[in-house]
Amino acid sequence: METVLLYILGIVVVVIGIALSIGLHEIGHLVPAKLFGVKVAQYMIGFGPTIFSRKKGETEYGVKAIPLGGYISMAGMYPPAKKGGRPRTSGTDASFLEEEYEASGRTSSTGFFQTLVQDARTASADTITVGDEDRVFYKLPIYKRVIIMLGGPFMNLVIAVVLFAVVLSGFGTQQLAVGSVSACVLPASSTADSCSPSDPEAPGSAAGLKPGDQIIRIASIDYPTWDQVTGVIRTSAGKNVDITVNRAGQTRVLTAVPLLTVRNVLTTRGAVVKDANGKAVTEKVGFLGIGPDVVLARQPLSRVLPTLGTNIGADVHLILNLPQRLVDVAKAAFGTEARDPNGPVSVVGVGRIAGEVTATQTSPFAERFSFLLGLIASLNVALLVFNLVPLLPLDGGHVAGALWEGIRRAFAKLFKRPDPGPVDIAKMVPVTFAVVLVLGAMSVLLIYADIVKPIALQ
Repeated sequence: METVLLYILGIVVVVIGIALSIGLHEIGHLVPAKLFGVKVAQYMIGFGPTIFSRKKGETEYGVKAIPLGGYISMAGMYPPAKKGGRPRTSGTDASFLEEEYEASGRTSSTGFFQTLVQDARTASADTITVGDEDRVFYKLPIYKRVIIMLGGPFMNLVIAVVLFAVVLSGFGTQQLAVGSVSACVLPASSTADSCSPSDPEAPGSAAGLKPGDQIIRIASIDYPTWDQVTGVIRTSAGKNVDITVNRAGQTRVLTAVPLLTVRNVLTTRGAVVKDANGKAVTEKVGFLGIGPDVVLARQPLSRVLPTLGTNIGADVHLILNLPQRLVDVAKAAFGTEARDPNGPVSVVGVGRIAGEVTATQTSPFAERFSFLLGLIASLNVALLVFNLVPLLPLDGGHVAGALWEGIRRAFAKLFKRPDPGPVDIAKMVPVTFAVVLVLGAMSVLLIYADIVKPIALQ
């Protein structure tokens, strides 16, 4: 029963974290929009039918049935189709879906895509009252529009930085440490379990390494894995190798000289490899005489930004290779291949991971809670990067439209041409519709894969 409750607790913590992240993302849009005088009709978490809402001032605040995002509805995000026309309302993020939801049933003699464009311009026009004609988004200076649209991703950035700081410097992270240090060097064929006076001192012991030393750097590798440590040692026989360790809060740089020794070749499971005659296969490698351990160590705040940068780089790489990643997910979901642990996941997959980690009682609860905070921080990085993609209905699409308008006006001014006016991004609504369909299909695939072939925790 306790395991089940912990599993549920992990899911609840992540769900609350995601909901708060979405809410703060939209506040990042809402606050500058109101400061710049734009009329905001709605602030909503979720999509679809409204579950709860309350109106304060001119803005309706509420929660909708499908908790997969959020939006604010601003007056005049889409400029009028003709000069002097009436401004229209729209919203941030995927609020286009809400516009279409509210406008369902409208008909037009034009084609399907033309209808989408027209509906996007007219669906919420009635919310603009007399006297608010100038409180519209598209009339703002370009830099103010960019600030409003980047306000959401900026909030995700702040959340990620704060949570990574709490995880790294508050709780600490698993840090590679020296678990054991051999006192001497014994031949590979030796069965002795203790050193004799004639046995040479092991290089690790001679260098001053001690159990509990946290390995911060070896050669030119910062915060290495054990495989990276052994890789450097094995190829550095007879050479000076600088090893930076943290010992009782103090940083020390030790120099070790791996000894060239003959060692048995082992399989991935640790068994001795033998030749056709049944003799052990040996190889000449560098030897230091240390074993690994993992400790929970608090990191300096200087580690926060590099960690953030690593997460951003990983998400950018994932997005750039998203088609292939989705193909891999499909092969795993409908075939026998294993899921890539670094591949995309849905909210279902995130919930399963959170539940499994929290229910695992082999590690302290503080460490498991720290993992959940790190998971929420990583999700905020993903929201930050994904929302900057220059496609509508994402924030990056609106930023791209504003910047393009600025470029057009700058060239018109440079060549003394008439002001071309605002960019009619409503014409991009068919692209928005296509993006929404693709995102929907991707979500369905990932949810299915996370149910039938979830990512296995190591």
